[in-house]
Amino acid sequence: MASTEILTWLQERTALGILSPASLNALSEVIEEKVFPANYRLVSEASLPEALYILKQGQLESDSTNKTNPSLAVGFLPGSVINLQELLLDETVQRTITTVTECHVWVLPAAKFREILAQYPEVAQAVSRQMAQEVAQLTSALNYEQERSVALRPYLVTKAQRGIVGTSRYAVRLREEIRKAAGDRKSVLIFGEPGLEKDNIAALIHFGSSYRREPIIKVNCGILQTSGADLFGRYGGKPGLLEWLGEGTLVLNNIQETPQELLPALANLLKTSQYSPLTRSGEPPAEPRATRARILIVAEKIQPTIKRCVGQVIKVPPLRVRKTDVKAQVDYYISLYTRARGISKPTVTPEALRRLQSYDFPGNLKELQSLVERAIVQAGEAKVLTEEIFWSAQTKKKEFRVNLLNAYPNLRKFLRSPWWPDRMNYGFTLIAFAFIVAVLFVGPQTRDRNFALNLFWAWWWPFFLLAFPFLGRIWCAVCPFMIYGEVTQKLSLWLFKRKLKRWPREQAEKWGGWFLFGLFTLIFLWEELWNLENTAYLSGCLLLLITAGAVIFSALFERRFWCRYLCPIGGMNGLFAKLAMTELRAQQGICSATCTTYQCYKGGPQKGEGMETGGCPLYSHPAQLEDNRDCVLCMTCLKACPHRSVEFNLRPPGMELWTTHVPRSYEVALLFLLLGGIYLHRLPELQSWLGLHFDLTQFLPHLGLSLFALVIPVVIPFTAYGLSRFGSQLKPRPFIELAYGYLPLVLGGNLAHYLRLGLAEGGRILPVTFATFGLNGEQLPILVAHPAVIAFLQGSTLIFSVLFTVILTQKIARQPMRSLFWQHLAAIGLAASLWVIIVNG
Repeated sequence: MASTEILTWLQERTALGILSPASLNALSEVIEEKVFPANYRLVSEASLPEALYILKQGQLESDSTNKTNPSLAVGFLPGSVINLQELLLDETVQRTITTVTECHVWVLPAAKFREILAQYPEVAQAVSRQMAQEVAQLTSALNYEQERSVALRPYLVTKAQRGIVGTSRYAVRLREEIRKAAGDRKSVLIFGEPGLEKDNIAALIHFGSSYRREPIIKVNCGILQTSGADLFGRYGGKPGLLEWLGEGTLVLNNIQETPQELLPALANLLKTSQYSPLTRSGEPPAEPRATRARILIVAEKIQPTIKRCVGQVIKVPPLRVRKTDVKAQVDYYISLYTRARGISKPTVTPEALRRLQSYDFPGNLKELQSLVERAIVQAGEAKVLTEEIFWSAQTKKKEFRVNLLNAYPNLRKFLRSPWWPDRMNYGFTLIAFAFIVAVLFVGPQTRDRNFALNLFWAWWWPFFLLAFPFLGRIWCAVCPFMIYGEVTQKLSLWLFKRKLKRWPREQAEKWGGWFLFGLFTLIFLWEELWNLENTAYLSGCLLLLITAGAVIFSALFERRFWCRYLCPIGGMNGLFAKLAMTELRAQQGICSATCTTYQCYKGGPQKGEGMETGGCPLYSHPAQLEDNRDCVLCMTCLKACPHRSVEFNLRPPGMELWTTHVPRSYEVALLFLLLGGIYLHRLPELQSWLGLHFDLTQFLPHLGLSLFALVIPVVIPFTAYGLSRFGSQLKPRPFIELAYGYLPLVLGGNLAHYLRLGLAEGGRILPVTFATFGLNGEQLPILVAHPAVIAFLQGSTLIFSVLFTVILTQKIARQPMRSLFWQHLAAIGLAASLWVIIVNG
């Protein structure tokens, strides 16, 4: 290459272009081009420079034993001048320089370079001026970085605390959203409940982006000045955080706490990426400035003004919907805590994990971490974290509840055995029911001579009315109607191979309750007008009628469609079961975290300790039950569950009615129909009390008075509700909710009515049985209560019922007693009328 070309190359491509043409021409005349192979040590650290090197082509890299100065370990590009400072100052080389690839290098020996310096003194002066300018620039940049560091340090986020722990679909989706947000520079709104570490998600977005080396700061919006001076700075004065931040990331934490005056400026910043520094009063507004910073917003509540301006929204799911991740989170927090303190890692028992999974964690991840750390401290040197250590993880749904299956293991064993209820149903009830119906048809027709009629009216009614507050809908587990329905279903499928129809759930939910209400009304009228209590074959017809419904619908639809939606006895049982002090439920956390087969609902083969079953006959999932209406205590779910999620709890009676209950209009109609039924059963006493003189042997007067008895009691609660609405300053709850407060009174009234049959006639079962078969049983023992005892028990039942009605109404309404005065007065009035016709009658 000619010297003129070398001269031009040095002027355009190197830092030596600042030299005069004469001195630069002198350098170009003596310079020589050499080729060095790859991995050749060109310069050795701590040695005197042998020559001035100018990289023409190739790649060099340097290294140094001085680790405190990272600028010494750099790479060199073509045009780099090497050893210039050392030759000018007569110093040793500070770094080792090695070729990475084959390199073409201009070489000027040290001796010749010193000759040129002596001949052209301006070379040293020009290079010294250039070095001074570089030092000044570096000093200025260093001062700026120091000021920037001081300004940003209080808000700086140094690293992300952790990644997203867990494998649930929520965790996978959250990780995907974070990756998507890290791939661009759009603003992001991250919102969710407290304790979800949303600021850590903002850090993950920043450190996962290509701008991870830029600073990230977190500013609490609650401490921002209303003027925004700390963010936007002042014109001609102190810069704001946005200016100091450069291309970094600004995290606005708790945006819901932002002063209202500042929201429009923040919204404009998100829309346009521009802001205006503050000016003094009287001065014109400053020109808007563009910011290269990225904005991430963390919120517990969405600000509509802000949400409309952001580019992406990430909703962080609460821990209660991520129960699958609880185990992984617990393991992570245990590892984190034990490693930090150098202690051995304890294990968590399955029972403790189930308790954690059943808890909703209102404080989310922070509460879980605190709970785990406290448990480790409480455990001390113990190697196992048991269920008792996590005593505070108790969900509100489990307050005041005791799991009887844990308290009494033999009860669990019995309820999971073949005896309950299959062997009882198919080994005894199936045959016994057929025998009883046959006796009703062919035996004597009066209750004092037919033991089947005595069993039905004097034993069955009072016994199961008394059982409702204790065991809810347990009768349906051994109900003969549905046993014959299931037999029909199995036989029909065996004879005619087909697929049973699926349930028309929407229509059944809408009209099924009204169907059973209408059917129950007809049964009441039939019972009263044709004297079913004392007519055996008609009582047998009633039993066969209900059995026929179960058989027909079992042949058409899968499982127990009749039992859930259409059976009148089942509707009554489901209504009274709401008052029970026991319940069958499942732990929602375990079901959502562990279960993937839903065997309790769908059925399936044996899995673990879960038995093979056909699934819930009423298509109810125990974890989703809101009340006892749709649970018949058949224990299919208990047998099928492989995770021990199902619980049989003891609880305050009727607790669901003021907690999770969902009111239904047809249930309220049935409730008041059952109330009217008490008066219907006591027509002679009612007529005597009211001073009426209808001839009940005549059909039409009897029918009219029967309808009057069914309808008139409903008027009293409606009237009381109307008076409450107009007489109270507080807005009362809807009548459909308050009506359930009368449920204890309705149950108590029915029980008081049937106590007379149970205590006066039930004890004559032995002589009545002998009489049924034409034998003389007059000498057989009987057990009959004195009329005064019966009256006392009936009165006590009514008194307790009206007290429970008042308490339950208060619980449901959650209002002062004075605002429910008329409602309570109506209950007391109804109880008084029942006292007159039942106790005094």
